[in-house]
Amino acid sequence: MEDRGFELTLDLQENYRFVVDFDREGVPPLLMDEPQPLGDDRGPNATRLVAAAVGNCLSASALFCLRKARVPVSGMQTRVRMALTRNEEGRLRIGGIDVEIHPVVASADLARAGRCLDLFEDFCIVTQSVRAGVDVTVDVRPPAVAPGSGS
Repeated sequence: MEDRGFELTLDLQENYRFVVDFDREGVPPLLMDEPQPLGDDRGPNATRLVAAAVGNCLSASALFCLRKARVPVSGMQTRVRMALTRNEEGRLRIGGIDVEIHPVVASADLARAGRCLDLFEDFCIVTQSVRAGVDVTVDVRPPAVAPGSGS
């Protein structure tokens, strides 16, 4: 299996606001925040980004397949609904993600579009990884002492 990867950085700004640096030329940083009462709701939180990532990956995969099949797409709208549930310990978890993709194609291209729409999901990195349950490792480094905070 081919091994590719990347790294990005999140820096705490204030309260629960983080700025994400994607380490990509020309890609602006993204402000993330938690909704109230924890944060100030000034940006999407991680749960919304997971929903956006799944929706974007599926949309891009469908669009790629349609274009490769030479099906002109004049528009596309994707709606993602995320269900939040509580586990046995009462902690919130993602209970499910429903995605509706609405490509706009000419009626003459519907047959070719159908083939793409039967197979595009398998090529979406994010959706297939989420479905399989991605392994996540966490390493918390020893806390650093803030300057001027004493000993």
